[in-house]
Amino acid sequence: MLSPLGTLLVQAPISRDGISVAADLAVIVVSLALVVVALFSGFLILRIVGMLRELRLSLRQNLGPVSDRARSISDNVEFITQAVRTDVERLNDSVKSLSDRLQLASDRMEERIEEFNALMRVVQDEAEGIFLDTASTMRGMQQGARSFTDPSLPDEEVFEATERMVDEETATGVDQT
Repeated sequence: MLSPLGTLLVQAPISRDGISVAADLAVIVVSLALVVVALFSGFLILRIVGMLRELRLSLRQNLGPVSDRARSISDNVEFITQAVRTDVERLNDSVKSLSDRLQLASDRMEERIEEFNALMRVVQDEAEGIFLDTASTMRGMQQGARSFTDPSLPDEEVFEATERMVDEETATGVDQT
């Protein structure tokens, strides 16, 4: 029994012309060229893989300190941010407390001003009352003195004249003597 390759070799030779031989040679050359390109491509791929490994190791070595430094900077920024946040919260609490105290002081001041105004109204009313009492007493004394000096006026007319004068003084606030 023959192997499949042996059966191919045992077959009868076929007559070949120049074109079929050239075509067969071209197929062989193209196949060899493809094999060479495939081997060369494989070699290039292996070289590229090796270069990438070297680059990765180099980057790891070079970027390691940079990464550590960046991590340290990030930690510092986080610490500073937390400190600023704490200070801002304290400042906000202080401002709120101060605002509350100012509002309370303002309310107390307003109450005291209202009490002072009420006191001033009472003092003014009392002063006006005393002034009017004094003015009417003075007017009464003047009229009494006139009645002693001028007995021609009857008592009722003196009383009415005194009343009119007091009313006029009260309305205008001016002493008419």
